[in-house]
Amino acid sequence: MATPRRLSELLMVSCFLLQAISAHAITRHYKFNVVMRNMTRLCSTKPILTVNGKFPGPALYTREGDNVLVKVVNHVPHNITIHWHGVRQIRTGWYDGPAYITQCPIQPGSSFLYNFTVTGQRGTLFWHAHINWLRATVHGAIVILPKLGVPYPFPAPHKEAVVVLGEWWKADTETVINQAMQLGVGPNISDSHTINGHPGPMSDCASSQDGFKINVENGKTYMLRIINAALNDDLFFKLAGHKLTVVEVDAVYTKPYKTDILLITPGQTTNVLVTADQSAGRYLLSVSPFMDAPLQVDNKTGTAILNYANTISATARLTFVKPPPQNATPIASKFVESLRSLNSKEYPANVPQTVEHSLFLTIGVGVNPCPNCINGTRVVGAINNLTFVMPSTPILQANYYNIPGVFTEDFPATPPHKFNYTGSGPKNLQTMNGTRVYRLPYNGSVQVLLQDTGILSTESHPIHLHGFNFFVVGRGVGNYNPKTSPLTFNLIDPVERNTIGVPTGGWTAIRFRADNPGVWFMHCHFEVHTSWGLKMVFVVDNGKGPSETLIPPPKDLPQC
Repeated sequence: MATPRRLSELLMVSCFLLQAISAHAITRHYKFNVVMRNMTRLCSTKPILTVNGKFPGPALYTREGDNVLVKVVNHVPHNITIHWHGVRQIRTGWYDGPAYITQCPIQPGSSFLYNFTVTGQRGTLFWHAHINWLRATVHGAIVILPKLGVPYPFPAPHKEAVVVLGEWWKADTETVINQAMQLGVGPNISDSHTINGHPGPMSDCASSQDGFKINVENGKTYMLRIINAALNDDLFFKLAGHKLTVVEVDAVYTKPYKTDILLITPGQTTNVLVTADQSAGRYLLSVSPFMDAPLQVDNKTGTAILNYANTISATARLTFVKPPPQNATPIASKFVESLRSLNSKEYPANVPQTVEHSLFLTIGVGVNPCPNCINGTRVVGAINNLTFVMPSTPILQANYYNIPGVFTEDFPATPPHKFNYTGSGPKNLQTMNGTRVYRLPYNGSVQVLLQDTGILSTESHPIHLHGFNFFVVGRGVGNYNPKTSPLTFNLIDPVERNTIGVPTGGWTAIRFRADNPGVWFMHCHFEVHTSWGLKMVFVVDNGKGPSETLIPPPKDLPQC
């Protein structure tokens, strides 16, 4: 039996070990200067917004458990905010970033210190501007390494590389969307897809030396941290001659899945392992659009090169890769349906087995009157026939300070009108307008059924939920059937994400636990649809005690 002295010594050792473990978590400081820079792509030069003069912007490196401080200083004549896409922001919703949802924008000449802790997450996420279309060039990677001493649940790669997929317009993107909104029609599509900011060596007016390159050694395994930062396009990703093993999506480990093609929607991230097991040479990476609806899309293929170290020169043999057809629905579906959570003892999939709050949300577009528009009408986005109107006072502040008149709490949990959702739609295509929210109690289990609609056209929609991860428990084509569709649900090891592509003419069911108090945006991550109003807000109440309560607002919170 231990003596009191021995117990005291053991307690001291335990306290020391706990301090040593907690000491691994540090505070990391970053400074983001938002500045204009001239950039030349496709033989055309234009000024763009950047962070620290870089496009894509600088990668933010941290570890699970670290506190991250990012001072954002606005040196440009545009309002700006930064969203830390996928970071849970536990109790720190003031720093989430969407303009007029959680904060007023950072005005020209002003600054704001974002302050958050990375809790229970490891993998790849990204940051981007969250106002208007500024995220077209204001974006960069967030790399969350495991805690010190904690290995990956897969063989450690020799090296890692960040691969940011995007779009490039020769025109100013703010002009593109502003003109479209004035005319009431869709915006012009982009001129190219990019890999780490470059259209690549196969693009118009490029040389074989242009673009991003990944240098590898034969026999080594590499991890690519791939991010879709494009505004409006789902993207296929391929690498000539090599297999890709998916090990993580949206900063959540998955069961290893070997494939030769990835599908990544805007807002999604995918980590893959690649073994350099081919003969010396150069191998093409390609990024091309997926669109299985009769809608116009940028069909340009962005490219980069995987270069073996013992390749003699840049003129060495280049192995090409053929992108899949633009409308390759079977390829897209197979990839999405093959992903599973790791669901190990260390990284369990805590899927809510019961549902306390159930929502059925139709997502799509509508047509509203617009006397000054080209056809006298305007195309709008809607969830349950409600086109969301952005307030002038942020909803988080209005909720925290009980400011009246900013929002109402009558967001419809079910469609106000029932119809054949994936058919041609009702005769009346007009939507309601409003700033309505849906309130959830702390820690409630929530199921959201996302149903695509055929109004004007069916189309896939990458839906992103701020403040939470969710489990994708079900997916199907056609209209959701409340009797038979739940029989297909996976409640054991469904993939866990923060952004999910709802299939064209189909549905997706997600579940999450509302364990994060605050105001949380949910919207389509096609930027055009967000501009049109395909968005909504959840307000999650505080729980009991400080650990379940939103922190007070920071003193330097921007004012409108």
